[in-house]
Amino acid sequence: MGDGMTSEKVAILVDSCSDVPQTYRDKYGMYVVPLMVIYKDAEYRDGVDIQPEDVYARFAEEIPSTSLPSPAVVADVFKQIKADGYDKVIAVAISSGLSGTYELFRSFGDAPEGLEVRYIDTKNIGIGSGFSAIRAGELIEKGLGFAEVCDEVEKTARETKLFFCVSTLEYLVKGGRIGRVAGMLGSILDLKPVISCDENGIYYTIAKARGRKKSLRLALEKAVEAAAGAEEYNITVMHGDAQAEADELLATLKELLPKHRIAIEGQITPALIVHTGPGLIGVGIQPLR
Repeated sequence: MGDGMTSEKVAILVDSCSDVPQTYRDKYGMYVVPLMVIYKDAEYRDGVDIQPEDVYARFAEEIPSTSLPSPAVVADVFKQIKADGYDKVIAVAISSGLSGTYELFRSFGDAPEGLEVRYIDTKNIGIGSGFSAIRAGELIEKGLGFAEVCDEVEKTARETKLFFCVSTLEYLVKGGRIGRVAGMLGSILDLKPVISCDENGIYYTIAKARGRKKSLRLALEKAVEAAAGAEEYNITVMHGDAQAEADELLATLKELLPKHRIAIEGQITPALIVHTGPGLIGVGIQPLR
């Protein structure tokens, strides 16, 4: 068994709103627990039974709500992880300031199914949280010990920043996720907030700009600032039905930050679309040393 390091089998558990692209889920064998998207007549597992285009298509008739994963599903995933021969788990969850997912994971205690689990509250949302799961995968692959991986992931989670712009605040308000963005009724002046998560993982306005184009440029500037001083970084531009803008922003971000290791672009998961509406753009940085 050697020094115990090489014998550790570490699994990564992540929720669907951490929005890890399928490529990375597959690459690192991640276990994904879906949140639920709730319509009047039916419930769907986020990203499994429902896709982004389904949510957009139905917005005119109904804005759905979301709910936590079912505890039974989480319990089954822990059982599966054990059955697959793992003995340790890094459970990565979106911000406890925005969702009860972290607390739900945590409620399973330190040793569900006899597995040693470290629960990570990323204090972030979407790929801002998902970057932590990807980082865990990279470090496990490098052969780092469980405790070391967890410590490094927690540290990086604090430094990972996502800056996003929405077309309208209506969906954040309706979903009760407005956080500290409230009170900014700038529609007359066309003031658009650039939103991020604070140290408690709650949304706040980091800056305001007049009009969409300026707000996107500001989000880009903030992301570049967040990368300052890092040897390397991972970068992202995620979007909600705004492909053309996302393509353009990512091309610019790659030019401005040539030392990026991975660049992730894509459409956000349905449960996140519910809370942001069409037209979301998120620009993010995960600094690496």
